[in-house]
Amino acid sequence: MPEETDGTLLPWDKAMLLLANPPPPKQASITRQHAGWYHIGPQPEMPIDLHDCEADLTEEGDPLLGHNLICKMMFVSGETGDVSPDTTSMIEGIVQQQVMEMLKRATDLAARRGVRTISTDDLIFLIRHDKAKVSRLRTFLSWKDVRKSAKDSDEKGGGGADAGGVDNFDLAANDPTLGTAGPSVGTRNSKNKKAKIGLPWDVSSFYSEVVPEREDEEDEEEEEMNAATLQRLKQADERTKGMNAEEYLHFSECRQASFTFRKGKRFREWAGFGVVTDSKPNDDIVDILGFLTYEIVTLLTEEALKVKAAEDALKRDSGGDEEKRGRKRRREPGLFDPPEEARTPVGPKHIQEAYRRLQKPDLKSRYMHHIPKGNWQRPLKLI
Repeated sequence: MPEETDGTLLPWDKAMLLLANPPPPKQASITRQHAGWYHIGPQPEMPIDLHDCEADLTEEGDPLLGHNLICKMMFVSGETGDVSPDTTSMIEGIVQQQVMEMLKRATDLAARRGVRTISTDDLIFLIRHDKAKVSRLRTFLSWKDVRKSAKDSDEKGGGGADAGGVDNFDLAANDPTLGTAGPSVGTRNSKNKKAKIGLPWDVSSFYSEVVPEREDEEDEEEEEMNAATLQRLKQADERTKGMNAEEYLHFSECRQASFTFRKGKRFREWAGFGVVTDSKPNDDIVDILGFLTYEIVTLLTEEALKVKAAEDALKRDSGGDEEKRGRKRRREPGLFDPPEEARTPVGPKHIQEAYRRLQKPDLKSRYMHHIPKGNWQRPLKLI
């Protein structure tokens, strides 16, 4: 007679039941993306901090640069199409990476000088090899000082015909076409003449006495700057020839797009002040960074347009669009042919290729690179 029990299952009874009725196996599944990583296997429990991280990544907020602001700058640089948010996000990431690298290197330069705060000379020293950009930046800072001194004199003197007031100047501090802001009319007061910004590594700074400059004298940097400026002015003139009043008004509004205008606090947080560097920036540092970030967007857009033009030419020559046209023989467009497809804007792949080209090292940087150096990684190049 079997022994009576109180109804509880013994361990061997549980084992027999599991063998008789095994549970169904868990099927592996590829879960959705979690903040940049993938998991293959059973669905895991996402930790709370990862939930918060993913919410921050996917939340549609109002970033500093924003899609519309970058689209305006790309429109001025030559991109007339409707750029996708993925393209502008990639550009914003590149610009932020460049700004943080600038601040890091400028902080290292300031530490070598024995100071904790970075100066304008530290930022200009990082781009000293690009003479045209340095000249545009110095001109930008010079006219900024002129506008400031003219505004101060206008407030003290009460304004007047000979006071050299601020009304005689173009107050557009960020002119994307020129890269600088200059006077709209001739200045009447010699005090408001554009002052030349001196740099510590210039040859003239090695001597106590400075040779007076002539008004008709131009150095090599100004000649390079004028050549680049004339080229941009020519492109802008060709684009605005067929515009009506509304289109030109939109073009003028896009030219006033700025990274730092009325965004000083957000720009400091976005750039990494307090994280990358402990230095507290002044207005000149923020203006220089705003000028350089606009230059980065301009270079990326111009190079991406070249990449896309080469890609379109290759497709057109090799017959890459034959599938859409029923594999008919290509011929010259006639009078009654339907209009061609609308031009597509640049995409992330064009921006990526443009960034790769801009990161190509100079000849002097490739000296003795044939010698093996192990796992050596090329440093980031400032564009």
